[in-house]
Amino acid sequence: MLKAEYLGVKEMSDTKTIRVPKPIALGSYKAQNKAFVVFEYLDFGGSGSQYELGQQLARMHRTTKDQGFGFHVDNTIGATRQPNVPWMKDWADFWDSHRLGHMLKLTDNGGFSASDIEKLRHKTRDLLSHQPIPSLVHGDLWGGNKSFCRDDGRVVPVIFDPATYYGDREVDIAMTYVFGGFNADFHTGYNDEWPLPVGHEKRRTVYNLYHILNHEVLFGGMYRNQARSMILEILRM
Repeated sequence: MLKAEYLGVKEMSDTKTIRVPKPIALGSYKAQNKAFVVFEYLDFGGSGSQYELGQQLARMHRTTKDQGFGFHVDNTIGATRQPNVPWMKDWADFWDSHRLGHMLKLTDNGGFSASDIEKLRHKTRDLLSHQPIPSLVHGDLWGGNKSFCRDDGRVVPVIFDPATYYGDREVDIAMTYVFGGFNADFHTGYNDEWPLPVGHEKRRTVYNLYHILNHEVLFGGMYRNQARSMILEILRM
């Protein structure tokens, strides 16, 4: 988990587009069977520009990969394993295999019948046939994984705790709607830098289902009902 965290933050840091805690060291202490990772200390605080946050995220999303969709290693979304390998050239194939299909296995198909799940996966593939480019994404961009920090006398946006991979940039924007924390200035800044394509509002539910299913894995309870509601919404699209 620590190696994947290190590599993901480093991938974002190397773009020099948005502030992240720079990765410093990764290693293990075999005598105690422990691993460690060291990141730069950031002085969080202050009120920063969400418009600037949106702009800088869009610039990071312009980083792409010839291999296609995926990442060098599997990582985690929360405490849940997130498969990223093998790389795939087709986005719908990647999402069906490494994201939706993976979570459906972990949640016993969310309580739906096999025939309904087949319809869901077919519908999802249709909705994700828009041929996005593989963008470097944060992967877990909820309000708790962004902040502002003091840097050379300025207050600048910062993102951290990623589940990094190369995917459709819309996955990051979709998640900003799940738990709040991102205002209209953020979305204006993003779209001024790189406008979202037609259909992104409909795909938002598809992408956020992945995170709600993951919350069912981690916490159960009300998240199963929310996931079921989202699945029914997708089936009606």
